Amino acid sequence: MEVLFVRILFIEDDQRIVDFVCQGFTEAGFVLVPAYNGLEGLELALQETFDVIIIDIMLPGADGLEIVQKLRAQRVNTPILILSAKRSVDDRVAGIQNGADDYLTKPFAFAELLVRVQALLRRGRGSKEPNQLRVEGIVLDLLSRRVFRAEREIQLLPKEFALLEYLMRNAGHVLTRTQILEHVWGYSFQSYTNVVDVHVCRLREKLAGKEGSRLIRTVRGAGYMFSDNA
Repeated sequence: MEVLFVRILFIEDDQRIVDFVCQGFTEAGFVLVPAYNGLEGLELALQETFDVIIIDIMLPGADGLEIVQKLRAQRVNTPILILSAKRSVDDRVAGIQNGADDYLTKPFAFAELLVRVQALLRRGRGSKEPNQLRVEGIVLDLLSRRVFRAEREIQLLPKEFALLEYLMRNAGHVLTRTQILEHVWGYSFQSYTNVVDVHVCRLREKLAGKEGSRLIRTVRGAGYMFSDNA
């Protein structure tokens, strides 16, 4: 099954902005991978798969517009949003003409950045992306970010929602703890942490006790699997 979990590459050299944006997207249930200079960001964009790339223009190592041009020349079609302090009409036009899909100026409100990224995701995935996931009576609404079971709403924290979404998208497939860490928490956690086990335990409880354990199975020596009946 294709994994559609949202991963965002953020190429920005200002640590304060990276921390602010990372916190916002993490709370929204996305995974943000930072790159602090142009060359590092270009390498990541060419080697890994991302759903959206957010990039500054004035970067050490390589200019943001140059990176956009190189990505498009290499047929990387990932939606790109330029986030820059350069505010003139000419700057915005140059960004779009060089291959970016959107342009947002600094300073910015995170709410607007989030809405623009969501719009790029909808545009990039088109009608293939469902609005809801349904497995074993669990309904996960991707737009409202709400979860239901037998018409009862299950209150989940952002990371619990992200974990459940990743498990449901891969229902019937075993996911290792390392895979879950990478896709739900990004690269900020070490592989030996028990954060996955703790969140799985909480998620099982919220999905209703023993029934939750049946839905999220522990595969000894491997990881976790959502509903082997999928």
